[in-house]
Amino acid sequence: MLPFIILGSAVLAAGLAWMTNPIGSPVVSVEATADAGRLKRDVRAVTGLGGFRSFEHPDNLERAAEWAKNTLMASGLPVQEQSFGAGDRNFRYFVAHYGQPEGPVLVVGAHYDVWGEQPGADDNASGVAGVLELARLLATHQPKVRQRIELALWPLEEPPNFRTPSMGSAVHANALALSGADVRGMISLEMIGYFSDEPGSQAFPAPGMSLLYTSRGDGIVVVGNSSSWWFTRRVKKRMAGATDLPVRSMNAPAFVPGVDFSDHLNFWDQGWKAVMITDTAFYRNPNYHEPTDTPETLDYARMAQVVTGVYAAITTL
Repeated sequence: MLPFIILGSAVLAAGLAWMTNPIGSPVVSVEATADAGRLKRDVRAVTGLGGFRSFEHPDNLERAAEWAKNTLMASGLPVQEQSFGAGDRNFRYFVAHYGQPEGPVLVVGAHYDVWGEQPGADDNASGVAGVLELARLLATHQPKVRQRIELALWPLEEPPNFRTPSMGSAVHANALALSGADVRGMISLEMIGYFSDEPGSQAFPAPGMSLLYTSRGDGIVVVGNSSSWWFTRRVKKRMAGATDLPVRSMNAPAFVPGVDFSDHLNFWDQGWKAVMITDTAFYRNPNYHEPTDTPETLDYARMAQVVTGVYAAITTL
């Protein structure tokens, strides 16, 4: 009996290590830091455009698209626009390019639409602001990179288009696949602004997971699937070395609720490595998909640490 207990314990320990992905020593490489004030400004700007930027309100969504395009172009990076149809309307996504034109591709993106009638500060103006800040940091500091970085802003992540070919990120991923692009990885910025130091503020998809992580919503999480384990580890190590913000990770099958709840799922569908950087959405933020998801509820100092970590990751991968 004892050998079976030992074997079972070893298998369990290996499974838990695989899921939590302990990294040992982080990779330290910080040459630029995100600006919390600019992040706050962008979140307030996109949530203050008027109306609800949703599929059901296409004129409002088009207003958000134009703002996203102009703000991304203001970074100084070259920007491409792509139009596509969904329902009886056309929608647009935007991609800023940096790095090696013919190199392998690393995509970093966020969706700029919301679900229903709510301002969507965390979901997902926070991710949009993160992409815009990354564009500014790349344009300003001009780091040497080995890949072509694509910074994307997409519409139609939210229902009723979620999990359909009409998602802006699905259109983008399909275009990359048709072009034969060598996509080495993708990072989705999905809700990166809500934090809490209160015990019990962090929930999980399964009981007992707080014993592996923490019951405090005080850090950021890198979420990957089974085939993205090593990519998750590399991103996590670099983010952890950039600031003192706690960086945790979870690798799990897509059937675990929340694991594939963003644009990275369309890159998984193409067979590419992809992760979601998230504050864990409804597992932490009580304002998720509610009218109370306002700019005042976000922690811009810690949000800036997230973006600093992502910058460190994409410039050293």
